[in-house]
Amino acid sequence: MSSGREQRSGEFSERVVKVRRCAAVVKGGRRFSFAGLVVVGNGQGKVGWGYGKANEVPPAVEKGIKDGMKNLVEVPLAGGTIPHRVVGVSGTSRVIMLPANPGTGVIAGASVRAVCESAGIQDVLTKAQGSTNPLNLVKAAIDALRQLRTRDEVERLRGVTLS
Repeated sequence: MSSGREQRSGEFSERVVKVRRCAAVVKGGRRFSFAGLVVVGNGQGKVGWGYGKANEVPPAVEKGIKDGMKNLVEVPLAGGTIPHRVVGVSGTSRVIMLPANPGTGVIAGASVRAVCESAGIQDVLTKAQGSTNPLNLVKAAIDALRQLRTRDEVERLRGVTLS
């Protein structure tokens, strides 16, 4: 039950990556609840993910958006791509991200694509390894983006100049 819905609130856009349905068996039959995985971003280097649970889909998505706004990550961009190769891990999921030349586009699966596009990355090559659970892939992609450093930042942290 995944969908690529996108909404705009202010400067941030939200993408619903996955809506899960859970059933609890009660005396009268089954009672369903829903969980929504949402990626929020401003398309200019800020991205976050949220997970919301409720008895209906819209409130679950709203809770996911609210959660995503609390967990924003700053992503350093080099033009329309990322500065260097990174590997993000979450659970048994691994996401490898490689910088790409202009015009390449976002080469990624649905979950990782939502994260990259929300962050404002236009050209990137990605590979997902291990588990393809959307929640773990989103977490691994955010973990990878968290590890990114610009050349200036690396020079400052190491106290050297890179040629």
